[in-house]
Amino acid sequence: MLQEIETKPFTLTPEASQAVKNILEERKLEGYALRVYVAGGGCGCSGVNFGMALDNNFRDVDMTFDANGIQVVVDNVSIDYLREATIDFINDPQRGAGFSVNSPNARAKSQEKGSCGCGSSESESCCSDGDSCSCGS
Repeated sequence: MLQEIETKPFTLTPEASQAVKNILEERKLEGYALRVYVAGGGCGCSGVNFGMALDNNFRDVDMTFDANGIQVVVDNVSIDYLREATIDFINDPQRGAGFSVNSPNARAKSQEKGSCGCGSSESESCCSDGDSCSCGS
């Protein structure tokens, strides 16, 4: 059964929440939630690649919470990588608009497995339009 959690495991900034609301309204996606997940290794040095999707197909292993009026869904594996993370929406003239996932636990978990670090205290993944990811420093 879908588990609703009271304490938010990560933060969705007001800018990110508004961007998701805009997409849901533009596409007329009623009853959909923002699914955030670990998409497997490969984001360069962090070893973790985050993905996001608009989803209305919830599974028994999913957890959900409300973030600024947006229903957020996370599976039981991804939640550990996302604890204490901040998801923001940025509009950078150089890189374009997209979501940024800043997760200190993603770096810690990838280092446990012997992966290299990014050269900073945090691991960051910037996904423009959900497609391209790069590791920040």
